[in-house]
Amino acid sequence: MDKIALYFIPGLAAGPEIFENLNFSKDKYNINYLEWKEPLAIEESISNYAMRMCEDVKEKDPVLVGVSFGGIMAQEMSKFINTRKIILVSSVKTNQELPKRFKLAKFTKAYKLFPTNIVSNFEDYAKYFLGKSLQKRAKIYKKYLSVRSKSYIIWSISAVLNWKQNKLIQNIIHIHGTDDKVFPIKNIDNCINIKGGNHVMIITKGKKISKIIDKVLTC
Repeated sequence: MDKIALYFIPGLAAGPEIFENLNFSKDKYNINYLEWKEPLAIEESISNYAMRMCEDVKEKDPVLVGVSFGGIMAQEMSKFINTRKIILVSSVKTNQELPKRFKLAKFTKAYKLFPTNIVSNFEDYAKYFLGKSLQKRAKIYKKYLSVRSKSYIIWSISAVLNWKQNKLIQNIIHIHGTDDKVFPIKNIDNCINIKGGNHVMIITKGKKISKIIDKVLTC
């Protein structure tokens, strides 16, 4: 039996490290991890960016698994390559599932004021995280937010807020946490709920997410 090609796309500013707690049989799957590219320009369209991401997909009819912004990118990539299935984790299927505050940020262009220095020079700011819980969170951010180019951060935030997809793409499986504060589940239709899952549940609930993905691909 041919192996199923899985291509994982991380969230905004994240690297493949966020998938380290997933577990899949190497007898059943070929596992691949995509990494973010530097935008050609701040004005580069998400469509053109997705087309460039497809250059790193070497197998036919892959399953694209995207987390958060990676889920948006997976859908854009599916417009250029044939996919066996698209699996979204902690993401959105259309711009209508984005929360109101995202739409307000787009309208006011407040996102242009985002302090990109905090992400691109994270070590310089981490010392200001006081208290054990904040220091622990700072270590998590440092580990998983590994893509820190200012141009990429500005481009990706703009790409999310200005995403124009208003029609549902077919062949999508959507896995979403009930405690997601970034994309609240009240705005999400037709998904597999993970009780207590938050926006970073790909890290905290990797075992459960792995089982769900395996089930939907092999049933």
